[in-house]
Amino acid sequence: MNTQHIQDAASGRIEVIAGGMFSGKSEELVRRLRRAVIARQRVQTFKPLIDTRHPPEVLVTRDNRKLAAATTPSAADLEAALEDDVQVVGIDEAQFFDEALVDVVMALADRGVRVIVAGLDQDYLRRPFGPMPAILSLAEHVDKMHAICVRCGGTAHYSQRIGGGDEQVQVGDTEQYEARCRDCYVPYHS
Repeated sequence: MNTQHIQDAASGRIEVIAGGMFSGKSEELVRRLRRAVIARQRVQTFKPLIDTRHPPEVLVTRDNRKLAAATTPSAADLEAALEDDVQVVGIDEAQFFDEALVDVVMALADRGVRVIVAGLDQDYLRRPFGPMPAILSLAEHVDKMHAICVRCGGTAHYSQRIGGGDEQVQVGDTEQYEARCRDCYVPYHS
């Protein structure tokens, strides 16, 4: 019996870091991935091609922490870029990937890989966003992150759109979004 395979399969899991914008999801992802690197684990980090706020070869957090990352246009391209010996896979802005990401994440965990997924669980209208709801339902560990409401200072979970159009996917930052609590959230229409 191959005990290495049993150990690897037992270590596979899905961790999700979810929440609204400005809640520290990417910071937590980077923190976990850096700890894996310190533990001398083989780590690969991915982000979606659609997120053009920073250079394509780096994941950058709001507090300016940086981590090398590969930019991929789809879940299939992410899967193709995986190295055979990878032990930990980090995926940022998962809501922007296609639904095939769900199967990729599950297959990785099934083969013994620790998969850490960060992303918005809801869009600007508070609807489930992209593959995140399905990944949340499959995860062994889920952390819901919260920001500070820019209006009242309370706990914010929603990404309030304040500018731009009505399309679901609109990459932006503080010029287009604010963190809001339930009481201060107002549905946006352009």
